[in-house]
Parts: sequence; structure tokens; C-alpha cells
Amino acid sequence: MDFINDRFMIDSEVGVRLYKEVAAQLPIIDYHCHLDAKEIYENKSIENITQLWLAGDHYKWRAMRANGIDEYFITGDASAEEKFKAWAETVESSFGNPLYHWTHLELNKYFSCNKMLSSENWQEIMNICNQQMKGDDFKPRRLISRSNVEVICTTDAPLDSLEYHRLLQQDPTFATKVLPTFRPDDIFAESATDFAAFVDKLAQLTNQEIGSFTEFSQALAQRIDWFHEVGCRISDHGPVTVEYQAADAQTINTLFCRKAGGEALTAHETAQLHSAMFVMLAKEYKKRGWAMQIHFGAIRSNNSKMLHKLGINTGFDSIADQSNLAAGLNQLLDAMAQVNGLPKTILYNLNGGYNDIVATTIANFQSADDGVKSSMQFGSGWWFNDTRRGMENQLNSLADQGLLMHFVGMLTDSRSLVSYTRHDYFRRILCNLIGGWVHRGEIPDDNRILTRMVRNICHDNAVNYFRF
Repeated sequence: MDFINDRFMIDSEVGVRLYKEVAAQLPIIDYHCHLDAKEIYENKSIENITQLWLAGDHYKWRAMRANGIDEYFITGDASAEEKFKAWAETVESSFGNPLYHWTHLELNKYFSCNKMLSSENWQEIMNICNQQMKGDDFKPRRLISRSNVEVICTTDAPLDSLEYHRLLQQDPTFATKVLPTFRPDDIFAESATDFAAFVDKLAQLTNQEIGSFTEFSQALAQRIDWFHEVGCRISDHGPVTVEYQAADAQTINTLFCRKAGGEALTAHETAQLHSAMFVMLAKEYKKRGWAMQIHFGAIRSNNSKMLHKLGINTGFDSIADQSNLAAGLNQLLDAMAQVNGLPKTILYNLNGGYNDIVATTIANFQSADDGVKSSMQFGSGWWFNDTRRGMENQLNSLADQGLLMHFVGMLTDSRSLVSYTRHDYFRRILCNLIGGWVHRGEIPDDNRILTRMVRNICHDNAVNYFRF
């Protein structure tokens, strides 16, 4: 039997049934990823399997470094063949790592190849893949269509022109919706110099003076409207920690003016200003019916030598810890709720030890105000939790403390055009979890309810929640 089959990752007959008859058939709503709208629009051929698999994939780069591969064969000037060989040597050492599963799910899904990649057959598999990649089936748009993707939400800076999103929406030949996501990292820049430069660019783009926090807020609202017109219905934030420090309007305006003038703030002052910005943005999202994502807990670029050599997003990030997370998280959401500005919200926790803190926090702010069930969401296992164990822990915490039936499900959070197999991976894990509950007699084998649960989590909840 092939390694990748209908029973892969699934232990029970009920789980296999739910996967085969329900989950495997459903389209994908990829509401958070890092694909490039320009790349999708231009639809250029991808040169080879090395470019498809290894270009920019810091998950694989980390594994290759752990396997003793020289950087020359990872991010250096080695040939495509040499890099692929180095990856194949790493794959056979990756039992227990989800990269082993993802690799073979992708080979099976996109190349109809059921061979196990190794140091012995790397050249054969490379040739199989490269031969197929000469055809149109491996251009970006076709890969997306073959993956059965209905909606893609990219990740976009506040000052982005969104030119390629507009062009894609005007193209009747491509059915998948490609929508922007408002990702205002620049607004929360730690450097006062960088923040001042952003404010200047924002003023130029919106054609208005920005000399106060109120004017800053008005200019950002204009940019949010710009995103909304192009179909954006979701924002994303990536703080390392979640803190809340209250301050009155006069203090916030003073802090804004100082930082916009290039003056560095203390840590406490920064927390006050950032808290006010978060509350202000959330209220704008609420007005437009958007969902707000918060991905927190990543400490980035920890290897300063490699940061200087390779730049950011090259595989030197890890999980952060935080004192007083529960207080900070609850106080931030409460501050938004106090001004009727708490939008639909998805919290993604990178530190699995905080799962129950997040799951119990969202329960404090659930309401029917937004016309959806479970407007507050505990997001799927993210980054270092994008594993079987990580996803099962998140699903169990959510089920323990809330209603798993209303979960909005999986996302790729990826730059790769073939990472849609991660949705399949998640669906198998989900069906295995639910099937296990039935097998152990913890829930009844009610096919109507179980089918609705799997459909909801894998597709329907996202449609109803985001309203793209």
C-alpha cells in the first residue's frame, strides 16, 4: 500500500469515512497566507522543483542546518541539483517531523509520485518532478486551481497600492478570489525613525497633514477604506507580546507626536501608544465588519550573525514567552469592547503552553453582535504548532473551553504554492480526532452531526465568518 492513502494519519473507520466522504471533497478558504498577488497575476513558469520547494522555505532550511548541511547548499550559490540532493538527504532523517509528511503529501498530490524521497533516489524524483514542471499545470494559477482553492487572502502593508489584486479581480479567466489583508506592522515599528518615515509616507499618500493622533487615525481609516474597496475583510497583527497599558487622550497624543518626530519612547510609553493604536484600529475594523487576526509569540531573527548575512525570514526565529499574558490579553480585548470596537477576532498563540489561557480568554468576549457563531476564535496551530501534536493540542483546548463546531479551521500561513496539502494534513488530523472520540464512545456516531461538524470546520464556517 502507498504511504499516502485514505487512511494516512487516521486510526478509526469513522475518521476514514469523515475524511473520504466529507473533508477531502471540500474547497479551501485560505484566509491567511503570504503568497504574492503579483506572482499569481503574472503566472510565470517555475523553473524546477528546487525553486518550488526550497526558495524561501525557512522550515526546510532549519531542518537542513540541523542535518549538518553547509549554508552553501541551503541559501548559497550551489546548483539546483546540489540543493535538491541536500534536501533529499535531510528528508530521510526527518521521521517525526511534519516536513516528512508534507514532502510526500506534495509529491502525491501534485506529481502523482508515491516514492519516498531519499539520498538514494533523489535524482530520479527530481527528474520526475522537473519533467512535469515544464507544463502549464505548474504555473501559479493552475497550482491554485488544482488545489481547489476558492479564496486566498494575501498579507499586505498599509501603503500598498493593491494593483495586482485589482488586476486579478478584473481577469475573468481566474476563478479564485485573491483578496488583500491589512497588515499594519509599520504602525507598530519600534524604531522612532522608522515610525516617523512611515507617518510621512502616510501623509503624502492620503494627501493630508498628520500632526496629531486624531489626524493619524483619520489617515489610517482612509487606507482601511482603500483596502475595503478591493475586497479586504480581514486584518492581521504580529506582536511579540500582547500587553495593554491605558492612557488618556492627551497623553496618547503627546506620545504620538514625540515618536512621529523621531524621539524614542520608553518601553512603558511604547506600550501605552501601541495599546491606543490597537484599540483605534480595532474600532475601524468593527465598523466595516472585518475580522482581526492577532498572531503573537514569535521572537524573530535571534542569530544576529545570520541576520546580517541573510536578512529576515531565513529560519532563525523561535517561540517567545511572556509574563502576565492573561491580564494583557483580557485587558486589551476589554478596552476594545468598552468603546464598542471589538471586531470578530482570531487569536493565534505560538506558545502551546498558553493554549488554555487563549481558549478561556475568547470565551469572555463571545457575543452575537456580529451575526456569527463564536465571533471570538482560537486560531489554528501556528508555525511551530503547525504539527500533528500542535494542532491536536489546539483543537482539544478549544473543544474543552468552547465550541469546536464553530471553529473557522485551517490556513496555510505560507509562501509556497504547493502548501495547500497542509489543509489536507489538518483535515486528516481533525477527522482522526473526531473519529477517535466516536471509537472510544465519548460522542455518538451521529453521521448528520459529524458531517456538519467536519464541513463547518473545513469550509462553511470560514464562508459565514469572513463574508468575502
